[in-house]
Amino acid sequence: MAVDQQGLLARLIKELVRLPGVGQKSAQRLAFYLMKAEREDALRLADAIRAVKDGLAFCTQCRNIAEGDLCEFCLDPKRDRTKILVVEEPSTLYAIERAGVHRGLYHVLLGALSPLDGIGPGDIRAEELADRIKLGGVEEVILATNPTIEGEATAIYLTRLLKPFGVRVSRIAYGIPVGMDIEYADEVTLLKSIEGRRDL
Repeated sequence: MAVDQQGLLARLIKELVRLPGVGQKSAQRLAFYLMKAEREDALRLADAIRAVKDGLAFCTQCRNIAEGDLCEFCLDPKRDRTKILVVEEPSTLYAIERAGVHRGLYHVLLGALSPLDGIGPGDIRAEELADRIKLGGVEEVILATNPTIEGEATAIYLTRLLKPFGVRVSRIAYGIPVGMDIEYADEVTLLKSIEGRRDL
């Protein structure tokens, strides 16, 4: 079905295409769905989007998503304040929380170093993390940046930045996922698996 390239529906499709992972066809399907939906349902979605933009910001301490100055993790007195786990994005933080493997605090970089894209240490606010360490009480910083060139460069930079403060800096292990046959692993995964081996 041809869509008017100048009208209101075209405008909605154009905005939906800007979302990550949404192509032209998906945007069209979503737009037609919203057009056919009950007015209250469509307005509820619009209100939820508006509420997120008006009511959420970044935590002043760790840069996670927050409804106030501090996020739920920074406010939680039961969290282990001696450990800070560093991630690139809030979505990674929530994946780690779902797994229930970290009971400490977090620090969200909101990106990774990428000189080719003009993203330097100031853009990921590395100094804010260093300032948290300077306050004392932190014994370990766990780097959980992505296993990409940018993620590795970020981990190396943060290690060099934080080591002088006498804090332990560790990196999460990468390797063969549970249930995968080793023969199907790529070279980088195999390399990381062997480098990250441990004694039994």
